Amino acid sequence: MVSFAVVLFFAVTGLTLNHPTWFAGQQRTVLHHGVADAALLKGATSDDVDRLGLVEMLRTREHMRGAVSDFRVEDQQVQISSRAPGYTADIFVDRDTGKYDITEVSSGLVAVMNDLHKGRDAGEPWGHLIDVSAILLTFVSLTGLVLIWFVYKRRVAGLLVALVGTAAMVGFYHWLVP
Repeated sequence: MVSFAVVLFFAVTGLTLNHPTWFAGQQRTVLHHGVADAALLKGATSDDVDRLGLVEMLRTREHMRGAVSDFRVEDQQVQISSRAPGYTADIFVDRDTGKYDITEVSSGLVAVMNDLHKGRDAGEPWGHLIDVSAILLTFVSLTGLVLIWFVYKRRVAGLLVALVGTAAMVGFYHWLVP
């Protein structure tokens, strides 16, 4: 049943990835503005910016989510990018005034599922889950091939269907990719 759920998830998201126009228009962009605490930004060097404090302040005030994928500190500005499946937030903070602008893009449930399918912005644990799923599906597939050897009446037909299916996939690939 676990392999059934994995196959269903990757089959549905494979279809949605192949037809992105079916779900166009689900993307929503929201702009947020505010002023950060001056103590988080002040300092003689870029190392004096309280990176963790600034990100946590934005998470609390603006409900920013996702993992911080980029954090740049320049003389006049701090740039932060936060990513999660189906979600991006780009933040620009003026170091002198503390004013910040956030562009937050949420792309909907289908985009979240598609990003999870690809492992994009989902984190290391999700990547491990994809690996375990791939190993499980490989095991299930190989088990089916091994089991056909023990079904004497269906062995030749089963191996022939597997061979024809493999040849069809290789031929189809070569037809699509010259």
